Amino acid sequence: MSTPSGTRRRTSLPLGLVLAVSVVVVVIATAFGGGAAPLDLGDPGPVVRWSLPVVRIIHDLAAAVTVGTLGVAAFLVPETRSTHRRETLARLGGASALLWFVAGIGYLLTDFASLAGIGLTDPGYFSQLTTFIWDLDNTRMSVISTIVVAVIALCAPVARSKGALAWLTGAGVLALLPLALAGHSSASLDHMTGVNALAFHLVAATIWVGGLIALLVIRPGLDKHLAITVRRYSTVAGWCFALLVFSGLLVSWTNVSAVAGLASRYGVLLMLKAVCAVLLGFAGWWHRRRTIDLLEAGAKGAAPFVRLAVGEIIVMAGAMAMGVAVSRSPTPDTAAQRPEASIVYDLSGYPDPGPPDASSWITAWQIDWLWLPVAVMAVLVYLRWTLRLRRRGDDWPLWRAASWVGGWLLFVYFTSAGPGVYGKILFSWHMIEHMGVAMIVPLLLVPGAPITLALRALPARKDRTMGPRELILATVHSKYLQLLANPVVASALFFFSLAIFYFSPLFELALKTHTGHVLMMAHFVTSGYLFTWVLIGVDPGPKRWSPLALLVVLLVTISFHAFFGVVLTQSTDLLAPGFFNQLDLPWMTTPIADQRTGGAIAWGVGEAPTLIIGTVVAQQWMRRDDREMRRADRRADRDGDAELEAYNAHLAQLARNQQK
Repeated sequence: MSTPSGTRRRTSLPLGLVLAVSVVVVVIATAFGGGAAPLDLGDPGPVVRWSLPVVRIIHDLAAAVTVGTLGVAAFLVPETRSTHRRETLARLGGASALLWFVAGIGYLLTDFASLAGIGLTDPGYFSQLTTFIWDLDNTRMSVISTIVVAVIALCAPVARSKGALAWLTGAGVLALLPLALAGHSSASLDHMTGVNALAFHLVAATIWVGGLIALLVIRPGLDKHLAITVRRYSTVAGWCFALLVFSGLLVSWTNVSAVAGLASRYGVLLMLKAVCAVLLGFAGWWHRRRTIDLLEAGAKGAAPFVRLAVGEIIVMAGAMAMGVAVSRSPTPDTAAQRPEASIVYDLSGYPDPGPPDASSWITAWQIDWLWLPVAVMAVLVYLRWTLRLRRRGDDWPLWRAASWVGGWLLFVYFTSAGPGVYGKILFSWHMIEHMGVAMIVPLLLVPGAPITLALRALPARKDRTMGPRELILATVHSKYLQLLANPVVASALFFFSLAIFYFSPLFELALKTHTGHVLMMAHFVTSGYLFTWVLIGVDPGPKRWSPLALLVVLLVTISFHAFFGVVLTQSTDLLAPGFFNQLDLPWMTTPIADQRTGGAIAWGVGEAPTLIIGTVVAQQWMRRDDREMRRADRRADRDGDAELEAYNAHLAQLARNQQK
């Protein structure tokens, strides 16, 4: 299909406007914040200093357009037999991914020049780049992100199905996460808080900005579907705004650390970003209050929507540009860059909590700002669905809601309280955290039946787009879940991944790196949830095995788990020796003794959850037999017990045959 020149001009207007505004603002803001000032040691030259923020804003805008267009195509925009909206958005996503890839390479090259303090044309530049590109956190994360973007750029132009576009959207979000490990926040006093908050900030801003740009690009071809697409986007934007404000405040406080720091140039830029956030929040509120209603009332509402959306785009572009300038600007003197010299901080990236005592189970807290927001959102969404059912007259057991909330409260405790604090440096406490997250928390989350609740509470879309309900159904009935939800596979993932993790370098990587720690916790909770779900879950999914087979799987798995604990209690070889041998804290027992204590914990903690799961499986078995018996009785009442009569007749016939 050919695109009229007028439509092409309307389509390219938002992109050109965003690029122009953002480049101008980033140059002004960088000059104001001092982000392009000559460096005292190893200055790479003005070309590198000024190109860095410009390349970065192009990189960030391309990322936003890529994720936004692919996300809108996968989840928001309706498609008919006569339209090609997904194809248009997929091609735009592929083109912006290509720009994202090129800008990523440009940012990698200039960022390394800035870190090394040499110019791009220096004779030794490329030799140093190839030598240290994987050793530096900034460049290593850029390489990982750029590889993922390359895959998106290759696949997006040919993607047409909702599933493919959804996978590419997820890949785009994944490509953003490594970037949170660079910048001021990753080097701040609270490394964990800074990185987690920045990750939320990047993802929320990218989805929000990119989604609105995608709407403006595709608007001329939406016609009667403009209103429903904008309403769906408005819901996503509301979540992004809340997450953006929360993470922005957290990032700002991490880097400023005192109100006096707001008077610095760095603080002024942060306050200007805050003003932009307020304006954008007001615009979003106005969309939901007025412009969406106008769109649903008729075509006359399109013009007010476009005017307000273009204004939002301009403010968004300015906010993103100031964010880039902030990342290049020196932090104020109030920002505490590092705690006092500590072997704990050098190895793990977390402050030394000091020796634990009897009260540390309750008094030791270090909020994990990644998992706490996840838990809060999981609880809020669940309770919102529950209230939705009750308002329309449907019932939902309160004990299931209490179980779900209790599970997430325990999860927050294990990740942020004593087990989470001391689990980063002591194997025994780490094993308490592991057992709690993988074996105790799922016992409360699984009975909450979140999938069943979601399918009852979420509205079904009638235009064949992939909403939350459709995404859940597609996941539940996918071949991937059928494989993973096989009890043998779930059991193998639960145990063998545990053994592989601890007896390989992965454990030490999880102790020393933030990414490794996050992936470790995500694996613990998902593998534990999956294993518990296939045994006692009531949510829809693949066909359940018989209770007898499930009990056999449970007993075999827990036997292996107990064997793992016994091996640790008798071990003489230290796990993660590069970490625990260097740690060697004066107040701790010997690392090998602490490891044996952790083995005893792994062995002992598994007993109670096993008993509970076994009891639930047995109860489900009895309830199923009871249902079968009542069903048989009702059938007998209807047909005069024809089955028993036929069986007796068969026995009589066998007896007569024997007499003959």
